[in-house]
Amino acid sequence: MATLEGKTALVTGASRGIGRAIAERLAADGALVAVNYARDEAAAKEVVAAITTAGGRAFAVQARLGTEGDVDTLFAALDPGLREHGAAREIDILVNNAGVGAAITIEDVTPALYDEVFAVNTRATFFTTQRALSRLRDGGRIINITTGATRIAFPEAIAYAMTKGAIDTFTLALAQHLGPRGITVNNVAPGIIDTDMNADWLRGNADAEAHAASRAALGRVGRPDDVAAAVAFLASADGRWVTGTTIDATGGSHL
Repeated sequence: MATLEGKTALVTGASRGIGRAIAERLAADGALVAVNYARDEAAAKEVVAAITTAGGRAFAVQARLGTEGDVDTLFAALDPGLREHGAAREIDILVNNAGVGAAITIEDVTPALYDEVFAVNTRATFFTTQRALSRLRDGGRIINITTGATRIAFPEAIAYAMTKGAIDTFTLALAQHLGPRGITVNNVAPGIIDTDMNADWLRGNADAEAHAASRAALGRVGRPDDVAAAVAFLASADGRWVTGTTIDATGGSHL
């Protein structure tokens, strides 16, 4: 499908897991994709190679979000890649996916951990979006990856859930603000997804996988491409009349 032919997308945190699946899907749908990564250059290059091999277009952009000067670094690195591919400075799709987890209850959350998850998950999303607004074409798309833990009580990751709850409010307000420009702003909220982030407790542990699957009405653990499909819908013309809302991509967890 070439539903995004001629479009340019920036996907943060796209070197693995959900971000990688999103980058690959948007590229498969025709977009030129900027693959942001924090540290693992080899992984980002692997994503770009996979996209290129499949006939798509992509390039890697290094910036460690949540650190001093992160947004400056991100957009300074973006421009050379766009020029190399003959693309304009403007973008059509921003996917704020970069994030860090914190599977820990309130008793053990330290100020340093609290500050880190908010810096990456909330502050970086806010200021990346702020910087992107002057470059985002009218009729564009902003898609924020949040979590089902804003709908489901999940004390095991309370600080993490709080960071994404703030994004829910951000998305609602921004959708109203950008509506006159025809820009849609939405969330996609995954549940338990089989990614590297969950590998330590999920993969190879039949009991853990069965328990995780039992939480979903659809009876299995989610895959990164399940989330990418929801993002692709919102990024496409078919998502043009959806804004200020959340697509629940938890497979019906805890209904």
